[in-house]
Amino acid sequence: MNSRTLLVLLVSLLAYPAAAQDTLNLYSARHYQTDEALYDNFTKATGIRIQRIEGREDELIERIKNEGASSPADVFITVDAARLAQADALGLFAPIRSKLIEARVPAHLRSTNWVAFSTRARVIIYNEVTVTPDQVRTYESLAEPGMKGKVCSRSGSHPYNLSLGAALIAHWGEAKTEDWARRLVANFARPPKGGDTDQIKAVAAGECQVAISNTYYLVRLMRSNKPEDRQTMEKVGVVWPNQASFGTHINVSGGGILKTAPHKDAAVRFLEYLSSDEAQVHFANGNNEWPVVRTAIIKNPELASLGQFKADTLNIGQLAQHVATAQKVFDRAGFR
Repeated sequence: MNSRTLLVLLVSLLAYPAAAQDTLNLYSARHYQTDEALYDNFTKATGIRIQRIEGREDELIERIKNEGASSPADVFITVDAARLAQADALGLFAPIRSKLIEARVPAHLRSTNWVAFSTRARVIIYNEVTVTPDQVRTYESLAEPGMKGKVCSRSGSHPYNLSLGAALIAHWGEAKTEDWARRLVANFARPPKGGDTDQIKAVAAGECQVAISNTYYLVRLMRSNKPEDRQTMEKVGVVWPNQASFGTHINVSGGGILKTAPHKDAAVRFLEYLSSDEAQVHFANGNNEWPVVRTAIIKNPELASLGQFKADTLNIGQLAQHVATAQKVFDRAGFR
């Protein structure tokens, strides 16, 4: 962290009376042991203790709804814009007012009520024996006749795919996205099943030839101590889709402050901490995610080995507006 950034963060952290805000109740759908260091470091820097409840996204959202005005939750964090948009649409979040966050997090990675603090890219994976990268340079190419019987995918109702669908609707419109989804389904090698790691392994094994995956899962396999995981990665190639157009779609991890938060000052300080260089570097080095803050230095060789790419800069708030439509489009196309 450079001296200027450190000074800004310290001024922000000292701007609130810790005695009255010495607890933060965090509802988290992120299930990564590496995040423990983040929470410990926040407590050391601020004196604010984190009381955490973990669960699945839908379960936590339902819990917050049922708790109503008496909910102890201060901050809800999760993975993917679709899930954050769901919570926001239910009116759970309060506006985030922080000059520090506005200064550090790019405008397209925050909305009025929630903010991203890390990203993963949704890339195309291909079998290096049977497919060339030039065959799969775009998301559009996955729906071309040449990919008949070659595509694997996880469920179209999963938030990762819904966010991609929402982004495509924003760029192409609903009709073109539905046509793409129908042709994509027609190219499936098998019905959708499993997660992103399963798609990577299926491509490596030849069960299918191409798939879409978040980079987080790729890097996790690259860093694995298991020989079979490294062998999997030796058999697949990676393409950054749509580099000549709108760029590669990115998923986000992010969070928002609950309207009923009993410790709103502490909640703001926590989200500000997540935008600090210290926390941002942790997302990259500890959990294979890209920082959203440009000054954060990545020391993750496997993540860095993926190289530079043009990311889609569609505003996450705008993307969120199309998530419900994406679900309807995929349902009509048979992408379930």
